[in-house]
Amino acid sequence: MTAMMIDIGIMAAKALLVLSMVLNLAGLLGWVERKGSALIQDRIGANRASILGFAGLGLVNTLIADPIKFLTKEDFIPPRGDRLLHTLAPCVALFPALVTFAVIPFGDVLMLGDREINLQVANLNVGILYIFSMASLSVYGIVIGAWASNNKFSLLGGVRGSAQMISYEIAMGLSVMGVLMVYGTLELQAIARAQGDLLWGWLPAWGIFLQPVAFLLFFTAAVAETKRIPFDLPEGESEIVAGYHVEYSGAKFLMFFTGEFAEIVTAAALVTTLFFGGWQLPYLLRDGFHFPWGTTLWLPHLLVVLLQVGAFTLKVVFFCWLQILVRWSLPRFRYDQVMRLGWKMLLPLAFVNVMVTAVWIVASQNSP
Repeated sequence: MTAMMIDIGIMAAKALLVLSMVLNLAGLLGWVERKGSALIQDRIGANRASILGFAGLGLVNTLIADPIKFLTKEDFIPPRGDRLLHTLAPCVALFPALVTFAVIPFGDVLMLGDREINLQVANLNVGILYIFSMASLSVYGIVIGAWASNNKFSLLGGVRGSAQMISYEIAMGLSVMGVLMVYGTLELQAIARAQGDLLWGWLPAWGIFLQPVAFLLFFTAAVAETKRIPFDLPEGESEIVAGYHVEYSGAKFLMFFTGEFAEIVTAAALVTTLFFGGWQLPYLLRDGFHFPWGTTLWLPHLLVVLLQVGAFTLKVVFFCWLQILVRWSLPRFRYDQVMRLGWKMLLPLAFVNVMVTAVWIVASQNSP
């Protein structure tokens, strides 16, 4: 009974750590996007709100003033809208973005006495299938919110969003197939550990080196799945006011807003795990660094764990920043261009990548 309670406590601690990391990083990304866009467009950015004269380069604006504004604004529901579905939609949109992170490993193992703690909330042997099944649920939040708003612009944004997300989920799934074929598993922790091997005795076996085409396809589809520029057709302000969330305000809009940034964090974590070694650092094993030229640097176990978690965090932050940079660097595509890119370019390339990978694996297995 005591051991079971300890296991439950450890699981709850890991879930709380991951949830707080995702939500806090999502909040910080709002500030990064504001200041990043200001730098790109040669503006100052958010800097007005302050506490006793301290603005914190806009942090007070983004992390204090804006949440207070969102939480205290009137919760408006259209008179002819569906009150139940209108309230449910933001929860449905935010929930998948948070629970998806449960199967993403942020480290190897932490040894506490004789207890081995896997640095992953839920170690599922079909982790990648869980991610795609959860990610596919987010489209329901968009469609429900659009329908419940009783607004033609909301409905048009919901239709656009559902078509776009379904289209790019197919290309995203096929792009991952090559990675799964190379590493031979659906378990994300096993994929991360497999990337600790070395190619030709010195090059880390990261997915970016084994599946470069799959990385480009997956990253493009992931940006489209987050519904951000240049793929923000579901909320194209110049065409449909604000799309599926035009009738939302206050805390409900904040949930949609947070869900979007949480999706950015999840997409960055998946790119990191599948293509950039996850928590792996080149030549770092559980007992320290083992360099290919024969040098060994022994390290304490706790320091190794901190290096692994730090490496994973830095990689995720980098790809979050990259997605924000893409948003403020490219113009919005037309809707026909978005559909053409998904169905006529990404999908055929993903099929070709799967076939080439299969031929390469069979040829390598049959070679002497």
